[in-house]
Amino acid sequence: MGLAERRSIQNFKDKHFPAIQEDIDKVAGFAVQMEIQWDTLCAEGRAEYTAEWLPKVYFTPLRDAFAAVACDALGKEALAAGLKKVEICNKSEQYGRDAFKFESGVLSIDHRSDVNIDDVEERTKHLQQLLESKL
Repeated sequence: MGLAERRSIQNFKDKHFPAIQEDIDKVAGFAVQMEIQWDTLCAEGRAEYTAEWLPKVYFTPLRDAFAAVACDALGKEALAAGLKKVEICNKSEQYGRDAFKFESGVLSIDHRSDVNIDDVEERTKHLQQLLESKL
């Protein structure tokens, strides 16, 4: 990752991510532990898209899936009891359904940050179904 990408990621972490984390915690009903490998998320040569793409690929589907799962007391309890942490990275060049796993309380999202950007609703539905099937 070059300097432009590192700057873009740092700007996102400083200016956008705190509000995103707060929103995710609010809809989940608890402080969600997130382990993010930031240095893998910005596609080479695509620094100018970080603030647009990262929410669409990773954080909006996650928030919306949590909101759907935790829409009632039963869902909130199941999510709080079953989810230990969320791991986010872009290491394996995967995208779509294959990029999501939920095992032993760890939700792993290893999704390319520069593919299928606008498939937010599809990612949200898959995450919701994955969570609900394992909680």
